[in-house]
Amino acid sequence: MRKLRALTGRRIAVLAVDGFEEVELSVPVAALKAEGADVDIVSLHAGRIRGVNLHEPANMVRVDKTLDRANPAQYDGLLIPGGFINPDLLRQSAVARDFVRAFERQGKPIATLCHGPWLLASAGLASGRTMTSWPGIRDDMVNAGAAWLDQEVVRDGNWVTSRGPQDMVPFVAAMTELFSGAAGAQRIAQPARSDPQREQPPAVVVNAMRWLPRPSLRAILGVALLGAGLAAAGRRNPSDQTSRSPARHRLGQA
Repeated sequence: MRKLRALTGRRIAVLAVDGFEEVELSVPVAALKAEGADVDIVSLHAGRIRGVNLHEPANMVRVDKTLDRANPAQYDGLLIPGGFINPDLLRQSAVARDFVRAFERQGKPIATLCHGPWLLASAGLASGRTMTSWPGIRDDMVNAGAAWLDQEVVRDGNWVTSRGPQDMVPFVAAMTELFSGAAGAQRIAQPARSDPQREQPPAVVVNAMRWLPRPSLRAILGVALLGAGLAAAGRRNPSDQTSRSPARHRLGQA
């Protein structure tokens, strides 16, 4: 008899926008689908969103639902990938903050890693929680009222948090367990103090940034063509520059 997969019948929302760290979306999503979950990519806009590897453009993924059409009540769990850009954009969106708050109000499981916890903090949900994140935003979590632990995975009730791609294997295991409704959902007491901030940034990231290739010829040509197009547009509309009187021109510059 075929064994039932852990997440069969579960529907998971993945909240992301342009600038998500590619591995932090693609690997967990593949794991969720392998366990039988139905997965929707939910975003601020329709179409496709662009991933990144650090700051380099990566693959795009198709958006299944925009936030204004996604109903948290229809999902069994929420995954928030990280990256430098993705959660920074989401935390500035009132709709995204409300979306996350709805999952928390209903006690539904939330899994996030790397910079993803920024959104939880901006939604006002981090206070009193015990969690982890990318070490660089440790102070943001502490200032938001959380107890921060320098651990590969922290589970606190309906939350699972992780530090980043380096912890992907234990994160995926903990996320799958969380979304399956397995035991272990109890709240954990806040420790007396958070783990300290790191003394140095991760060498692997520093070195990766140093040795990333310079912009490709294609990118350079694209910028050049854009500049040429803007210059041509300016030449076609000289009236924009000459129709104003000198006094009005000076006023516009003030």
